[in-house]
Amino acid sequence: MSPRKRLLIVYHTQSGNTGSLAEAVLRGAARVDETDTRLMRAFDAGTDELLACDGLLLGTPENFGTMSGALKDFFDRTYYPCEGRLVGLPYAIFVSAGNDGTGAVREIGRIANGYGWKSVAEALIARKAVTTGHLRAAEELGEAMASGLAMGIF
Repeated sequence: MSPRKRLLIVYHTQSGNTGSLAEAVLRGAARVDETDTRLMRAFDAGTDELLACDGLLLGTPENFGTMSGALKDFFDRTYYPCEGRLVGLPYAIFVSAGNDGTGAVREIGRIANGYGWKSVAEALIARKAVTTGHLRAAEELGEAMASGLAMGIF
């Protein structure tokens, strides 16, 4: 029997919108019994948690057309200690955006490329107010990521 896969969800929220999405992602991932999922705020997550995961979901508000400073701080603290150690790590992104969210997705993608990670889903961008449709999509994202890890697809 293979060891259980570990999914890490790292997010930052200021207004609570990205936090609502993160909770929905967690609910979806929790439907998959074969995967252990951990939800952490960006300032609390670090190298140990990142190196221990088999898949990663990253959530951020769009701030000034890019990711939050907290998520950038997570990357700044973990990049060099993890450099070359997580090549091929599957990841996906969810963004709460007041504008269009594409700047945050683009910049996270550039950093993820530096880590050598592999994007496995289209970014979920909740534009303006977070709706029940966005929350449903976030649950589906969490469940899909956890299922993909459990089945060895990613």
